[in-house]
Amino acid sequence: MTAILDQLRTAPRSVLGKLPGVSGDDDESRRPLPVSGMLAAACTLGVGLAVLTTLTLVGWMAAPRGALGSGLPGVFRTAAQLWLAAHHAGFAIPGGRVGLLPLGLMVLPAALLYRAARWMARDADLRLRLPARLPKNSPREQANARRRAQLVLVAQAGVSLAAPYALLAGLIAVVARNDVTQPFIGEALISHFALAFLAGSLATARTIGPWRAMPRLLPERVRALTVGTAVATALLLVMGFGLVLAAVVINFQQVRDLSSVLSPGFVGGVLLVLLQLLYLLNAVIWASSYIAGPGFAIGADTLVAPTGVELGTVPSLPLLGALPESGTVPAWMMAVVALPFAAGAVAGVMVARISPSPSYEAAPLWGFLTGVVTGLVWGGLAALSGGPIGGGRLATVGPSPWEVALSVALEVGVAAGISAGVTNLLLLNRRARVPLDKAAAPVRKAGAALAKAASKVGLAEADPRPLPGHWMDATEADTQPIPVIRDDWQDEHASAEAETLAQARPRPVAPEGPRPPRKDIVDESDDRGGHVIYVDPYAWDRD
Repeated sequence: MTAILDQLRTAPRSVLGKLPGVSGDDDESRRPLPVSGMLAAACTLGVGLAVLTTLTLVGWMAAPRGALGSGLPGVFRTAAQLWLAAHHAGFAIPGGRVGLLPLGLMVLPAALLYRAARWMARDADLRLRLPARLPKNSPREQANARRRAQLVLVAQAGVSLAAPYALLAGLIAVVARNDVTQPFIGEALISHFALAFLAGSLATARTIGPWRAMPRLLPERVRALTVGTAVATALLLVMGFGLVLAAVVINFQQVRDLSSVLSPGFVGGVLLVLLQLLYLLNAVIWASSYIAGPGFAIGADTLVAPTGVELGTVPSLPLLGALPESGTVPAWMMAVVALPFAAGAVAGVMVARISPSPSYEAAPLWGFLTGVVTGLVWGGLAALSGGPIGGGRLATVGPSPWEVALSVALEVGVAAGISAGVTNLLLLNRRARVPLDKAAAPVRKAGAALAKAASKVGLAEADPRPLPGHWMDATEADTQPIPVIRDDWQDEHASAEAETLAQARPRPVAPEGPRPPRKDIVDESDDRGGHVIYVDPYAWDRD
């Protein structure tokens, strides 16, 4: 499909490039975005119908005559109905409607739409209008303006692909009508538009940068809610898939017995396995609804939930052989109800780490809001995974959307609120415990670098040691008390000289006895007849 679209893109430009004065890379030579979207939508429908027509033709050859209509027109009409069912567009049949459609079949149109949207972005040269990455170290106003412009361009690209895609789907719904099945045109328009818009917007946003940069298109709070909801939804899907595998392993004998009863043959067996794989996502959502608590139904007045199982006659699909038997569920199975709380706890941690709140009470509210959004998502998934199969008893199949939404919102919301509050509190305390010396380390380092640079150019002394102090540099702790001096104080130099000479002169050995007191010792405690001498502080400067 990409090769065909590339030929559609390069052929008109090659013709324009041969004209005088026209360049192939000129803005005027670019195809308008709505035109590129129309070509991408038409090519997607053509390739998808071709694939489904091939599979339907194989099934027509293996099935009993007349099961898929008479001749090739009936085969093509059946393929068109399968294409509508791949977008979850229901049908009206005599006595009821068909709404239980395989979600796995949506993978084919989603992949084709994504590839077509990538081609549309290249064909309209959206990369030239869209920056490769978000601005770094830019003002907040400029970043917000760029983000808004990018979101507007992404939405325009999604609408350019979805609008013609939905219109073409309406034509297919009209052509696919017959006496037995009549597609709902309204559901076909809405489902095709929604799927094409999501695929086109996602593919256009992918042109901005890698996958990890795509969430940065959203504001911080919206990004935190989106990531938290995605994490909780993904964890619940993984838990549901694990429960489905465990049920198939435990009840493998019943699954094999149902397969042998059908006896589809080789080609029919391959198609039966393919059909069960397409309904696997439905089964995973049902298992997740079981984990959440409400469970699901397989017909009227039936229930499969942790509180108990009540079943009747079920369709002969081997995958349904994994259902538990009617009766009381073992007490240890109630432990699965704790799994949504675990998913909510992880989601709350992600929300608090992506967008921490400066106030303690705001983080739990954002965590609970994440649970509410997750509940709305799971309500939509429950509605898509179930639906009626005709009328009568099988008019109710699958989980209840509002019950699943309420249960998931409360379970995930409470756990996410608690974990977000605790995580936010730990983050705030960690920031408050940062030592002051670590906070001032960059300032001290910058000051040392400036002092070193100043010393090299002569603006400061290279030797950091202090110079000999002046009396004005002394502090109160460095001062000494002024002593009291006696009246008969002699010249200190003469006294020191006399003492030195007396010590140097040999003295006769005298008998041991008390030595006479020295005359030159200052007796600070004796204030009789003495007076206070004040030292001139400026004498050092005059010397």
